[in-house]
Amino acid sequence: MTADYFASEDLTQETFLSAYNHLKDFDGKHEKAWLCRIATNKCLDYMQSAGRRSIPTEDTGIEETMGRGQSFDNAPERSYLEEEVRETLLMRCRSLKPPYDEIARAYYYDELNVNEIAALRGMKVKTVQTQIYRARSMLRRLYGKEKGA
Repeated sequence: MTADYFASEDLTQETFLSAYNHLKDFDGKHEKAWLCRIATNKCLDYMQSAGRRSIPTEDTGIEETMGRGQSFDNAPERSYLEEEVRETLLMRCRSLKPPYDEIARAYYYDELNVNEIAALRGMKVKTVQTQIYRARSMLRRLYGKEKGA
């Protein structure tokens, strides 16, 4: 359902964890349908989530491993990781074919909005939106290849 091998692995694990946590609520009938319903709901939640539409960053794992009471905002590691992630993003944006390389750099790296990019490039807003959508797809593939390597 997700068309993403790594997301499918995560969702499978979440499905079985959820089934285990709610085992006391299970009536013992139709176990296959029950498990499939949990998996389907997990996939649908994933497909609707905003996180799926964003470009992953390499520092998300570190932030997740930090304790809840700890502050990571002012740490030197934070600034180093942000710079490293930005450099990786810039490198990947530059690796895209034209015009997606410039659009991706302007939108993701320079953090310009669609209207600003359209005005700077003398293009229609809808054209810029389409190019951003395609650049995002290309960047996802690049990030996915690294994750699988």
